Amino acid sequence: MSTDEIRKEVSGAKARYLISRGEAVAELTLSIATPQLEIADHTSVPDAWRGEGGGAVLVARLVSDARMQGFKILPLCPFVNAQRRKHPEWADVFQV
Repeated sequence: MSTDEIRKEVSGAKARYLISRGEAVAELTLSIATPQLEIADHTSVPDAWRGEGGGAVLVARLVSDARMQGFKILPLCPFVNAQRRKHPEWADVFQV
């Protein structure tokens, strides 16, 4: 999986990153607290995709967007928080 497959949808104070394959969807949901802070709420990957790196790709795209757009990420989602700990080079975009 690559970040090219990901799309971001924003609706008011909610957003999500999605990867779709047919009917199956992996997503990372966000709450937009302020223009400078997005809260990573939940990551969901279909069982059939487990171990393929779909969740990690979603988080990497979130980190990339945070750097490009200048916002911080509050990692309430356990998966996003685990990825943050695995990638100390991402410390600049996380608010913990």
